[in-house]
Amino acid sequence: MTLTQIIVPKQTEAANDSATFISRIKPDVGISEPVYKQLLRSISDMIESGELSDGYSLPSERALAEALDLSRTTVRRCYEELRSRKHINTHGRAGVTVNAPSRINPRLGKLKGFTEEMQELGISPSTKILEYAIINDRTIASLFNRPASARFLRLVRLRLGDGIPLSREVAWYDLTAVPALAEWNRLGSVYQFIEEQGGFKLAYGDQTIEAVISNDQEAEVFSFEQPGPCLLLKRKTYATNGLLIEYVEGTFRGDAYTYRIRLGLEPDRFNSDRFKQREPSQ
Repeated sequence: MTLTQIIVPKQTEAANDSATFISRIKPDVGISEPVYKQLLRSISDMIESGELSDGYSLPSERALAEALDLSRTTVRRCYEELRSRKHINTHGRAGVTVNAPSRINPRLGKLKGFTEEMQELGISPSTKILEYAIINDRTIASLFNRPASARFLRLVRLRLGDGIPLSREVAWYDLTAVPALAEWNRLGSVYQFIEEQGGFKLAYGDQTIEAVISNDQEAEVFSFEQPGPCLLLKRKTYATNGLLIEYVEGTFRGDAYTYRIRLGLEPDRFNSDRFKQREPSQ
């Protein structure tokens, strides 16, 4: 299981109210940051957060310059940068429209690898291995309940969908449990290799997801110009015998994922005493 985001797309007033949009992006001429960069940052943030939906019509260069009392050259420079980032499309007289990034929306609740998850969504997965090392680490050994001398495979991977970097994962694997991982050729699914070479099945994972800001390494692989919102996933993966096999920390870009969760009601929930109709007091 990988990534994601527990995000409900915003229904924003900016997408329905041009006056609100103008007030949101109005630059502060009293600070040192160039005006076009302020515009660029404000509009990019609204697109990446989902506040401006795909196809939303932006003002023309001339109209936006007049509304903000700026030179048309300043607005043109902002729009050119937005086009280079593929955030907007220009259609001649038809105007300027938002080209919002599509979001990946896998379901939570099943232990599966990145490759399987992407294939289920019709996305072509690929992986770049950034680091591969056999290590000793007291902190990791303690997490796995192993002695300090125990060896672990540390694997740092960049995960891509349709060629776009989606996550940077740092994972540790217990070589005491699966010694063959030290000779893994780094091709294919590591989960499949563990099950084939380790002689046991992976059973479940305990996972948490929290909001974070990208660090320098993550910003570099995601091509962020400045720290951006991400989701940090931490997962412990166990075998059927209860043995901890994998610990992974994956940082997923916050503009790419929407997680779906199906919530069910307990069958007898409304038959409990606290939901029963009480007779009025006499």
